[in-house]
Amino acid sequence: MKVLVTGASGFIGSALCRALVGAGHQVRAFYRPRPNHDIPLLLLGIDLEHCLGDITETGSLQEAVRGVEAVFHTAAKMGSRGKPEILYAITVGGTRNILHACLQAGVRRVVHTSSVAALGVPGWGKKPQPVPIDENHTWNVPPDWWRYGHAKYLAELEVQKAVACGLDVVILNPSVVMGAGDIHRINGDAIFKIASGRFPVSLPGGLNIVHIQDVVRGHLAALGLGRMGERYILAGENSTYLRFHQEIAGLVGVKPPVRVVPGAVIRALAGPISLAGRFLPISTSMLRRIGYFSYFDRQKSARNLCLPELLTAREAIQDSLNWYRDQNLI
Repeated sequence: MKVLVTGASGFIGSALCRALVGAGHQVRAFYRPRPNHDIPLLLLGIDLEHCLGDITETGSLQEAVRGVEAVFHTAAKMGSRGKPEILYAITVGGTRNILHACLQAGVRRVVHTSSVAALGVPGWGKKPQPVPIDENHTWNVPPDWWRYGHAKYLAELEVQKAVACGLDVVILNPSVVMGAGDIHRINGDAIFKIASGRFPVSLPGGLNIVHIQDVVRGHLAALGLGRMGERYILAGENSTYLRFHQEIAGLVGVKPPVRVVPGAVIRALAGPISLAGRFLPISTSMLRRIGYFSYFDRQKSARNLCLPELLTAREAIQDSLNWYRDQNLI
């Protein structure tokens, strides 16, 4: 099959390109032009058709989707930093643009890479409980407290509009993705901060860690098995932040944190302490959500997409660490 991958130079997009080529597909890699016009690091050595453009520019998208049977839309702005209008223009407006281009070109299937962030926060406003949520959970957080999650939620609404117009789109919701290739340290930043030895305590609550290889497997499976208009959580191992940080410390070889800062204290001081984010093994945009358990249930995706047994969180962390070391980044 001839397929297009948007955001091909990113963490998920590049890993997906490699896997698609390995499976025998013809891949057109779509990404923004680079100042030096070099091939992005994560796409080196892959037999691809390179296509330069921007999802916020409709003209370049028309050319990108021409002649392809399927599109994997992984492009988005990561994190909540920067001006909100830029975040929404890329993540929401860009998604609207690519879906419109696919409708116009008669693309047979689109796999939209969303995020568990689009589901909101489990138990928001209540006493935090370590109870996993599934695909039926919906957005429940004030938008200005989590712009990234809100943008992902709005992008999924654009998907549903396209589905109503007859476009065959499947939604995938990865959790915290780790493994080789996280070049922008989106989720691997905790490794760097803990390795520095500057953070002797951990945080309350929990998260879900999924290996990049399992995320890629989910995308490949969704191409043929996903049902139009439905979302599928691509989650891995649920873990407390303390266990996650101790695992990192053990693999890096530094003293592990043993104490947890109370969540109520962190949330109350989220504004004043956000300036100290460089010392925390977590992004500052997550400070107000500290103490909650972002745990997820993957039964639907495992069953309907026929996914294999998962790699562990430890394997995901180790592969991230090995890659950073290979790149002389840590």
